[in-house]
Amino acid sequence: MSGIPITEADLQAFVDGHLPDGKRAEVEAYLAEHPDEATRLDAYRAQCAQLRELFAPVLDERLPERLTKLARPWRVPLGRIAAAVAWMAIGAAIGWQLRVAVSPAPATSARAPIARNAAIAHATYTPEVRHPVEVGADQEAHLVAWLSKRLGAKVRAPNLDSVGYSLVGGRLLPSESGPVAQFMYQNKEGSRVTLYVRATAPDQEQTAFRYADEGGVRVFYWIDRTFGYAVSSNHLGKDALLKIANAAYAQLNP
Repeated sequence: MSGIPITEADLQAFVDGHLPDGKRAEVEAYLAEHPDEATRLDAYRAQCAQLRELFAPVLDERLPERLTKLARPWRVPLGRIAAAVAWMAIGAAIGWQLRVAVSPAPATSARAPIARNAAIAHATYTPEVRHPVEVGADQEAHLVAWLSKRLGAKVRAPNLDSVGYSLVGGRLLPSESGPVAQFMYQNKEGSRVTLYVRATAPDQEQTAFRYADEGGVRVFYWIDRTFGYAVSSNHLGKDALLKIANAAYAQLNP
């Protein structure tokens, strides 16, 4: 060990794979002694992998004609320009997420953007040990009032005690369509599920209960009047998650 303290910059460089061998060994030793930090970095790695998956198709797209013309005088390989554009997009997205909160990534399919975004938010925050939520369950009234104000309609946090899950708290997240809310629940074994709530257009057509598997995160989602909802888990099977989603649905859509 060099004796030089491990900084946040070192940790982020470790996640990106940019550390020299010596420093990487020091960070690995540090993480072995700080499991909460290791868990946090694992969540960042998962988020980076999801973002790479989302933006990778950009590398295969043809460049606009205006960029092609610009590249010719400089004799810059077009592939490098495409790669630069793609990785700038990824870097900007990751930078914003690590700075403030996760910005739900654009869906790869118009079929279920809410499911995709809910899964990414779930995968990012459920591993957190110290800061899984912004406002805890001990301030539930304040949490619900705050989120309702930001989403522009009355938000509710369903009680899931009947299915073995208690409210941990919640947080506000950004999205391409405006603020969204995430409520987190946990059982006695420490397993977590999340409820993702997004405001929808007043004339949004109602949809039936639907299911999606987004990279190992299972999601049940539905739209009713002014809100879209998604219940997510990466440890429960489909049937067990359906039971929880039904409990939430019964309270949110009586």
